Amino acid sequence: MIHKVGQIMLYVNNQDEAVKFWTEKVGFSVISEEDNQHGMRWIEIAPTKEAETSIILHNKEFVAKMNPKLNLGTPSLMLFTENLEKLFNDLQSNNITVGEIVNMPSGRVFNFADNEENYFAVMEKK
Repeated sequence: MIHKVGQIMLYVNNQDEAVKFWTEKVGFSVISEEDNQHGMRWIEIAPTKEAETSIILHNKEFVAKMNPKLNLGTPSLMLFTENLEKLFNDLQSNNITVGEIVNMPSGRVFNFADNEENYFAVMEKK
């Protein structure tokens, strides 16, 4: 039986820029970084070091060569925050593209884009 989501693979064109985006603009931390010295490098990031689920940043081009049939599309992620308006304003002040705050039946939500124009959603959840 599966009891939790451990890691989410995010395939990016530029790992270094993706790390800078997630750590410097969104506030995530680097949990670990691995490089097998044969072109395979991955960086694990998460909102906190204690987070149960993390995001692994993989080099999209390398993974595509290694496994051409793998779906390298951006996963649809719903992230949670306790203070939606503060996060919205913080992301905007970091020059991140953000969508409007929308009231949904499950709560208030907005989306934002990374440097590669991948969009992610954030919901207020206390």
